[in-house]
Amino acid sequence: MAGLERSRRILITGLSSNWGGLLARVLEVDSEIEAIVGIDTQDPVHELQRSEFVRVDTDQALLRRVLHAAAIDTVIDTRLVTDSLTLSRAEAHERNVTGTRNLLVACSGPTSPVRKLVFKSSAHYYGSEQNDPSFFTEDEVRQRPPRTDVERDILAAERVVADFAAANRATAVTVLRFADVVGGGLRAAHLALLGLPVVPAVLGFDPRFQFIHEDDAIGVLAHVTAQTLPGIYNAAADGVLALSEIVSLLGKPLLPLLPPWGSEFAAAQLRRLGLPIPLEVLSQLRYGRGLDNRHLKATGYTYAYTTREAVLKLRAQQRLRPLLRSGGETYRYEREVEEFLRWSPNVRAPAPADGNRAGDDLDEEELIELISSLEPRALRELREYEAATQARPNVLAAIDRRLGSRSR
Repeated sequence: MAGLERSRRILITGLSSNWGGLLARVLEVDSEIEAIVGIDTQDPVHELQRSEFVRVDTDQALLRRVLHAAAIDTVIDTRLVTDSLTLSRAEAHERNVTGTRNLLVACSGPTSPVRKLVFKSSAHYYGSEQNDPSFFTEDEVRQRPPRTDVERDILAAERVVADFAAANRATAVTVLRFADVVGGGLRAAHLALLGLPVVPAVLGFDPRFQFIHEDDAIGVLAHVTAQTLPGIYNAAADGVLALSEIVSLLGKPLLPLLPPWGSEFAAAQLRRLGLPIPLEVLSQLRYGRGLDNRHLKATGYTYAYTTREAVLKLRAQQRLRPLLRSGGETYRYEREVEEFLRWSPNVRAPAPADGNRAGDDLDEEELIELISSLEPRALRELREYEAATQARPNVLAAIDRRLGSRSR
């Protein structure tokens, strides 16, 4: 396989998701990347500087036209739905299996410019059962059939990707199986569970959990994009924690109120309590899961956060969430406005704003803790304000460290 030494013209699917939008922002700072095209059926929710947005679904003919017209050499597919509460069963299957198949058909053939494909998958591929290994390796053969719709979709999607790889030997195909992600901008069932004032558990079980922080999840995608790494890789932080340890770190009580039998019965009980937890998460509440991450680390990737550190970051974000909600107007995509801001010669850089900011009522320690949860635009604005006032040098230094780490 010749593969591709350096990705220069990239297409990202799912640009309106946290995965797609944050990845596009990271790749934008790489001057060696010539073009970034993002596709989705929804408007982007992250402010982007040079990524182009095309509103398109996974129609084979339209995708093929975009790939050829933009001479795309690398496709990063971030669309996979791994939370069964996100979409209806039919919509999730359409995106996960049919959508993946259509995308890969568009990437196929001797005239295709695509030479690298990165597919975002999930550790739900392995399931969660009583006699599972302590840590799943990438070559682990699943011994039991999938129990949930999400697991079935993931297995089916990976089969489609494997078929594509076998039929298109000139294209380097990378599959990333991500552990559960924690981060400030994410919405997922496991985060909803851990966000409760009292966290429910299954009677008699204290399962092991392994996470990956959102920054590392995007970092892993960027890492494999910058190299040619065909194959399957687990993406999970170092270390595992028992559920009781996680809840203790979050400063919350654990309440073992779920019965140890009948997952569907337990799911019904949770729905009555107003907490619809997917079956795949209920399985983890019994048996947990661990991933062997050595294969990816051997390629040179270094995780910024361990599982424990990711949980501590989650605790800080939970404490600061009310402040973040009141932090100002959110970004809204408007095509005409974006074109004006990007291309008009009349647009000038904004001057630093005056007046009080939301962080003025926080002490230094609280504000420094908040910094790691802010988006780059908010960080830059806060830095302008702190540099102008020169009242809190420790805060200014923390902002500079954060901006420096994001640019690396």
